[in-house]
Amino acid sequence: QVQLAESGGGLVEPGGSLRLSCAASGIAFSAYSMGWYRQAPGKQRELVATIETTGRTNYADAVKGRVTIYRDDAKSTVYLQMNSLKPDDTAVYYCTAQWTRQYWGQGTQVTVSS
Repeated sequence: QVQLAESGGGLVEPGGSLRLSCAASGIAFSAYSMGWYRQAPGKQRELVATIETTGRTNYADAVKGRVTIYRDDAKSTVYLQMNSLKPDDTAVYYCTAQWTRQYWGQGTQVTVSS
């Protein structure tokens, strides 16, 4: 059974930082490209960042320079370090794993507010 378990979300003030984690089980993690998406209320789910098996990364323009995605294949975990958070970053953040098919986690809420 495949599971992607996100953690690390919460309430943070503007300008603050959070690190999201996604622990995967039931998949050959090192063979999967991993990513983070987010969905704000009333909006479509959108890409935040992806990291390929080679370590190559891709970021949405809205988060470039503020967000870093990285992976630890030994721990089957992908991380999203978010700095200089803005209220517009408020959303549910979803982890995804993609190879022959795509899997999604349940999401973790990030709220940026003073």
